[in-house]
Amino acid sequence: MSEARSTSQTSGSSDGKAAEQVAAIPLIEERLSIAKRKVETGRVRVRVTVEERDETVTEELLRDELQIERVPKNVRLTEPPRVRLEGTTTIVPVVEEVVVTEKVLMLVEEIHITRREVAEVTEIPVRLRAERATVERDPAAPSGGE
Repeated sequence: MSEARSTSQTSGSSDGKAAEQVAAIPLIEERLSIAKRKVETGRVRVRVTVEERDETVTEELLRDELQIERVPKNVRLTEPPRVRLEGTTTIVPVVEEVVVTEKVLMLVEEIHITRREVAEVTEIPVRLRAERATVERDPAAPSGGE
């Protein structure tokens, strides 16, 4: 704040007017100051529980079944045949040496293996878990702010 002062001043005019006086007037202003603080208004307690439930899952599973058929041949060969595939059937030649007046390869039999895809429905028991949260207000904690 400033001091109040009064000053006398004489006017140097020749017309004879009286001396003027000037007064200083202090001006006051209020200012706002804001402050914040954190206040605990309450507490909560969270509990997590696990629920389990049994379910049966039905799913189609694929598997291969093999059918084996022995086919007698008894054919004379000059060299061993290779394994071959005809459609879904794999043919594995079985040869043996047979003693005759001469040694020759004899196709004794072929093994025919047929592959077939089979689907079957299977039920599989599964245990599933789910968490649930329960929120409770703590009554011992302060519940209001200022």
